[in-house]
Amino acid sequence: MSKRRSRRRNRIVSTLVIILLIIVVVVVGIIMELIKRRTPSDERMDLNAYYGLEQKDEVALVLQNEVSEHKGKMIDGHVYLDYDTVADVLEGRFYWDDKNQQMLYSTPSETIAISPDNYVYTAGGEQKEQDYVIVCRQDDTIYLALEFMEQYMKITASVSEEPAKAVIQYQWGKRKTVTVTEDTVLRYRGGIKSEILTDLPAGTELTLIEALDNWSQVATADGFNGYVDKKKISDPQEKELVYEGSFQEEYTSLTRAHKINLAWHQVTSEAANDALSQTLENVKGVNVISPTWFSLSENDGSISSLASEAYVNTAHDAGMEVWGLIDNFNSNVSTLEVLSDRDARAHTIQKLLEEAQRVGMDGINVDFEAIKEEEAPHFLQFIRELSIVCRANGLVLSVDDPVPQFTEFYNRKEQGIVADYVIIMGYDENTDGTETAGSVSSLPFVENGIVQTLKDVPAEKVINGMPFYTRMWYTDTSGIVTSEILGMNAAGQAVEEKGMVSGWDETTSQNYAELETGSGKYQIWLEDEQSIDAKMQLFEKYGLAGVAEWKLGFERSAIWDVICGYFQ
Repeated sequence: MSKRRSRRRNRIVSTLVIILLIIVVVVVGIIMELIKRRTPSDERMDLNAYYGLEQKDEVALVLQNEVSEHKGKMIDGHVYLDYDTVADVLEGRFYWDDKNQQMLYSTPSETIAISPDNYVYTAGGEQKEQDYVIVCRQDDTIYLALEFMEQYMKITASVSEEPAKAVIQYQWGKRKTVTVTEDTVLRYRGGIKSEILTDLPAGTELTLIEALDNWSQVATADGFNGYVDKKKISDPQEKELVYEGSFQEEYTSLTRAHKINLAWHQVTSEAANDALSQTLENVKGVNVISPTWFSLSENDGSISSLASEAYVNTAHDAGMEVWGLIDNFNSNVSTLEVLSDRDARAHTIQKLLEEAQRVGMDGINVDFEAIKEEEAPHFLQFIRELSIVCRANGLVLSVDDPVPQFTEFYNRKEQGIVADYVIIMGYDENTDGTETAGSVSSLPFVENGIVQTLKDVPAEKVINGMPFYTRMWYTDTSGIVTSEILGMNAAGQAVEEKGMVSGWDETTSQNYAELETGSGKYQIWLEDEQSIDAKMQLFEKYGLAGVAEWKLGFERSAIWDVICGYFQ
C-alpha cells in the first residue's frame, strides 16, 4: 500500500510541477509580450517607399508639408515639375499653348513665350539666357524647370538627395508650430510601433498639422510629414510664414475710390442705343452702365459690335462710366476653340481695344457664361492677356462669374489678382430646366455666393449682381415645370390679375405667392423693394465694392431709392 501511495503522490507532484511550469511559462510569455508592446520600435522606414520613388530620375515633391502624388524629374542635374502640378496645385501663372507648342507666362505688362528645349526667353523687352532648358517634354508630359519657376512665382524650394526630393512652400501666412522639448523621433503613423521617418533633436521647430489625443501630426522643414509623441513637444504657437524669395510682381488696379452701382443695359440694336436718354429717365444713383455691345462672332476671335460714341457721350453727360460687355452667347462659335487659340484671343482683344478707343469707353465687362472645366484654363489666360491691354490703356476690367457652386475651376483668386472687379451673378438659383419651382435669388443663396467669393477675392474688388426680374412658375398635374421671366412691374401685375396674395417668406427674404388651379399650381418669389433691400444689407455687411443690376427696364422706379440709400 505504501509503495502505491508513494507512486500516486509522485504523480500528483509531477502534475503540479508541470502545471506550475506551464503557468510560469504563460506568465513569462505575457510579461514578455507586455514588455514588447511597450518597447518602441527602432525600425526605420524605407524613404524611397515613403516618398513613392520608383525610377532613378524621379524627384519626390513635398508641397506645403504634403507629399504629393505627382513626381518631379531630375534632368541634367535640374529639377522639373509637370505642368499640371504647376498650374493646378501651385496656381502658377504659366499656361501651355498647345497649338503653338509654347509655354506662356503673363506678367502685368506682357506675355512671355518659351519654346521647349530652349535656354533663351524674352522678358521686359530683353533676351535672357539660362544654363538649363526651361521647358521640356518627356513621354507627352510638359515639364517646367523649378529654378525658372522661382523667378516667376512666389515660392521657395529646397532640393536634396538620397532620397531625391524638392520641398516647396507656396502658401504664406499664419501657421501653428510646436518645438521638440527632448530628443525623439518622427514616426510614419501614431504609435510607438510605427516605423521611424527621421530623428527630431530637442529644439527642432515643426509645423503642426493636427493634434490628436497622444500624438500630433507634424511636418518638418526638410519634407517629412508624420507623427510625434505629444509629451515631447511644446504647446502650439501661431507664427507667420513669410515669403523671403526674390520674386516681385505688382498688379496695379483701376478700382475706383467710390462704390460701384452698375446697371447692365441689354442692347440688341442701334435703336436701343438711340433710346438711352429715355431709358435713363427714372434711373437714380447708377455710376456705371454696361451695354451688351459685343459678342464673339467667329472662331477666329472676330466680334460683332453695336458700340456707339453718341451712347458713351450721353452716359458721360449723365455721370456714368461705360463698361462695354462682351459675351459668348453666339451658338455658332466655339468658346473652347476661340479661347484655346492665342491668335484668336489676341484678335478678340485687339478688336475690343479698337472699339473702346473709337467710342471712348471706360472699361470692359466680360460675360462669358457656362464655362466648362476644359475651357477654364483658356478663359483664365484670356483674362490675363486682356488685363495687360486694359491696364496699359486705362480700361477697367470686370469679369462676371456665377455663384461659386461647383465652379471652383473658374479660379476666382487669379481673376481677383489680374482683373479690377469680380462680379457675382447672384441670380439664376433656379432657372430653365430645373425640376421644381424655386426662387431666382434667395437671400441664403446670395449670401453664400458672397462668402465663398470673399475667400478668394478681396472685398474691395467684389461686386454683387442682383436681379430686377423673377419667374412665374407653373407646375401642371403631371409634374412638368415651366416658367416665364417677368420684370418687377409685370410680376406685380401677374399676381394681381391671377388674384394671388403674396406674403413675406423668411427663408428666402422675398414676398411669395401661389395659386392652385384645377390643372396645376402657380408660384412666384417676387423681387421688389423689400427683397432688394435685404440684398443691399449684404452689400453693406460685407463691405463690398458695389452692386450690379440685371437689367435696366425690368425695375420699378422706387427701387433706385432703396439702392441709393446705401450709397449715401
